[in-house]
Amino acid sequence: MNNPASIGLIGLGTMGAMLALNIAEKGFHIAVWNRTTTVTHEFKAEAGELASMITPTDTLADLVAAIKPPRSIILMVPAGLAVDDMIAALRPLLAPDDLIIDAGNALFHDTNRRSAEAEAHGPHFMGIGVSGGEEGARHGPAIMGGGLRSDWDRVAPVLNAIAAKYKGTPCADYMGPAGTGHFVKAVHNGIEYADMQMIAEVYGVMRDGMNLPPAEIAATFRAWNTGPLQSYLIEISAEVAAATDTHSGKPMLDMILDRAGQKGTGRWTVIEAQHLAAPIPAIEAAVMARNLSSRLDERIAGEAVFGAVPQPLNGALGLAQLEQAMIAGKILCYAQGFALISAASTAFNWPMPLPEIARVWREGCIIRSSMLNDMATALAEDPNRNLMLAPFFADHLKSTHLALRQTVAAGALHGLPVPALASGLSWFDMMRTGRSTANMIQAQRDFFGAHGFERVDGLPDKHGPWVGHGV
Repeated sequence: MNNPASIGLIGLGTMGAMLALNIAEKGFHIAVWNRTTTVTHEFKAEAGELASMITPTDTLADLVAAIKPPRSIILMVPAGLAVDDMIAALRPLLAPDDLIIDAGNALFHDTNRRSAEAEAHGPHFMGIGVSGGEEGARHGPAIMGGGLRSDWDRVAPVLNAIAAKYKGTPCADYMGPAGTGHFVKAVHNGIEYADMQMIAEVYGVMRDGMNLPPAEIAATFRAWNTGPLQSYLIEISAEVAAATDTHSGKPMLDMILDRAGQKGTGRWTVIEAQHLAAPIPAIEAAVMARNLSSRLDERIAGEAVFGAVPQPLNGALGLAQLEQAMIAGKILCYAQGFALISAASTAFNWPMPLPEIARVWREGCIIRSSMLNDMATALAEDPNRNLMLAPFFADHLKSTHLALRQTVAAGALHGLPVPALASGLSWFDMMRTGRSTANMIQAQRDFFGAHGFERVDGLPDKHGPWVGHGV
């Protein structure tokens, strides 16, 4: 072929198509393949001035032949069996030093397995987390790479070029071996779940507790987006609150069914946190809330039996307090996420670079926020310190946690559910309690199971006077 492609891509769904256009726009000739051949050729036909940088192929063999060796091929296919099937189809067509890159959402355990299989049988394999949605894929996502460092270095020129930029620095970096990239992406999505849920909770307080119309809620979010809460999710929350339904003329939010979907990444994060004994209660509460939202019939039945829950606040809470509560909640959910990454780094012997992770998230990704630059600085100062204890964020929490407490209390008293904010507050209170109540749990465990305990005075007696009374 006269003009071989620099890289290949499989899967021209929304994300794959946008990523391919991004690659082409950055000056890299790309070969593409899709299971439906017509989609492949329509993609090139609709690429406009970028069409000359795109080679459509009809078969996987054609795709491989179109790429300059050593080849790199990006997979943008659904997680799970589809990835395994595609690797199996490509393996006999590729040379041992070729590289397959799974850029979809994948369970990191699957990525670990695929990396081990690649080491044994070839070709090379990487898993990269890509965040930013359709807009990010097209114009610059955040990219978290996992695999061999040499493989990352091979494709870094392409990935750095297509990534979002923070003051000129690419929001793309190497996270570590095997499944690290996908693990970091899962934690990113867990934080995303919690941040979205907290925003939804304060929206509910404004809607049901303060009786604010969507236009005023939108104005509130816009105002918050000029301060410490400046972030992509606050920005789009203002946009959706201000939107009008083209069919009914009513506020768009009023026309959307309150049943939230999910693709499983938040659940993966929560499950892994339990395995690692890493408490992430705000994220767990957010996943719980999504699960509960799907139980629409049960919720309607509950309202019929017990009556509608939300009651007017009647001035018990103000917008300034809500903003402060959101600031505290946001810090706490990020702190939990980074603590989980730290736990995984220790458990799996993955030297994951926490400051670099925060820097990668500064632009392009869904959880990008003005706080992340300060988080990167704090993590660089001491990556082993919980983020809530870093002076910059500790000062923020000292000035905002009372508002968080008032918001949670007002929510409880007026039937306004705030599970993620409440879980974040409980975690914060437990993290600042030097003498907890776990001594009672240890006493109970010793009573019924003779499990023993440690003593505050250091004496070697590991059992209470009740030994022999348990079962």
